[in-house]
Amino acid sequence: MSNVNITPLADRVLVEPAAAEEKTASGLIIPDTAKEKPQRGIVVAAGNGKKDEPLTVKEGDTILYGKYAGTELSVEGKDYLIMREADIFAIIKS
Repeated sequence: MSNVNITPLADRVLVEPAAAEEKTASGLIIPDTAKEKPQRGIVVAAGNGKKDEPLTVKEGDTILYGKYAGTELSVEGKDYLIMREADIFAIIKS
């Protein structure tokens, strides 16, 4: 995992978004202006949860989240999202 010095509080998680798709399934290259914001990523850090609600996700989980979920931030040149666990739709099992 990443060694980022950010510890989310309560029910928040820090997510490293997956890279945007470079090509379509048929092999067409997607220009930067047409790339969609990714909706999956890896949990880099997680808070402790709320008092009576522990978090379901943990560090290292691959997740799906809403298109407009979270707040973007950049740490040491790397982009992350910080969001509430409620903005996460699912954990992707490999």
